[in-house]
Amino acid sequence: MAFDGITLALSKGRIFEDTLPLLAAAGITPIDDPEKSRKLIIDTNRPDVRLLIVRASDTPTYVQYGAADLGIAGKDVLIEHGGVGLYQPLDLKIARCRMCVAVPKGFDYAAAVRRGARIRVATKYMQTAREHFASKGVHVNLIKLYGSMELAPLVGLADAIVDLVSSGGTLRANNLVEVEEIMAISSRLVVNQASLKMKHTLLQPVIDAFAKVVK
Repeated sequence: MAFDGITLALSKGRIFEDTLPLLAAAGITPIDDPEKSRKLIIDTNRPDVRLLIVRASDTPTYVQYGAADLGIAGKDVLIEHGGVGLYQPLDLKIARCRMCVAVPKGFDYAAAVRRGARIRVATKYMQTAREHFASKGVHVNLIKLYGSMELAPLVGLADAIVDLVSSGGTLRANNLVEVEEIMAISSRLVVNQASLKMKHTLLQPVIDAFAKVVK
């Protein structure tokens, strides 16, 4: 049976926690905690609003194809996705971190990336890494990994990594150092363009409430 209300796609963890005050401002309270519940569709105090709990990297896809009317996704995820078919009205300024290049301590990064050089870079952010090094005129062999990025330079799989950094504690624990910041990252509100037209009277008050909190 089709759901006629608003479906919001969120990922577990930091984005979900940081989104709770925004939801509260819009008068929305989740009935269940996704960290404690196995439910992937979570009802709220409003019968016309439900939450989808998805992988962070899948959020833009659910919104793009209309399985969710809106979602919250990091700038890193949106760059990799490409943002096709998505309206991005707000930088919510939550789940902040930065996209960085990191290398083992003692590695001469400046010499390694001299114009025309080629280095091996491990990352799951292939598009971001490709564009960054291309803009510097550096040739890279990109190695796609999905986790434990810090391990790659330690075992000789890569010379450098491109990954998200928050406190830098994981880098330090693995004898790596940040050598370049590519961009600041925060989470964005993304909206399905068709939903914005068809469900405007439902969606706009939620978008406005989020915007008021952000300001």
